[in-house]
Amino acid sequence: MATDYDTPRKTDDDLNEDSIEELKARRNDKSTSTVDVDEFEAAEGLELPGADLSNEELAVRVLPKQQDEFTCMSCFLVHHRSQLAREKNGQPICRDCD
Repeated sequence: MATDYDTPRKTDDDLNEDSIEELKARRNDKSTSTVDVDEFEAAEGLELPGADLSNEELAVRVLPKQQDEFTCMSCFLVHHRSQLAREKNGQPICRDCD
């Protein structure tokens, strides 16, 4: 971006006045243009191109907790023992929650 050195420079007072007026203008603009949109309703009508998954069923094989796994009492996720950070009041806590 080119700089025109011949234009008069603004003083600090001019900059403060401009910024206050800009803030007032933005505040007025935002208050009139704000619309509450429910994200769920907006996404409900969204359709992926070429993907008709209406008749598909999700099949997931769930395994029980293994011997070398624990359930974090903070995030309630099952982790491998290597992720155990500490025990708080006898309850295991993972590294992510520690």
